Amino acid sequence: MSEDRVRVAAYAVVRDERDRVLLCHIHPSVGVGDVWTLPGGGLDFGEAPAQAALRELEEETGFHGEIERLLDVDDRLFTSPDGSERMHAIRIVYAVRLVGGSLRDELDGSTDTCRWMDP
Repeated sequence: MSEDRVRVAAYAVVRDERDRVLLCHIHPSVGVGDVWTLPGGGLDFGEAPAQAALRELEEETGFHGEIERLLDVDDRLFTSPDGSERMHAIRIVYAVRLVGGSLRDELDGSTDTCRWMDP
């Protein structure tokens, strides 16, 4: 019998004046390999997606942001190698403008560093 779950997550697309995008590196303890991702993560129960994107941005990068607009909503199905677990991942992506804070790495979280990268 397989275990099914749904994960809803919100992400921020942040660009600087040189059109670089802000990305975060997934901590090796998460076990997904050498992966860079948009700042973001899962919604807390009862949390609005836009608020989750801004909370995750601050937690992972040290920046404070303001939602500009919704960019995309997509989904993907993941199945564990043995087929015992399935996850339906729903991703909500916002364009975000920075309004404060300063770049820093997340401590004791799912990411271990963040930086501006050329597209």
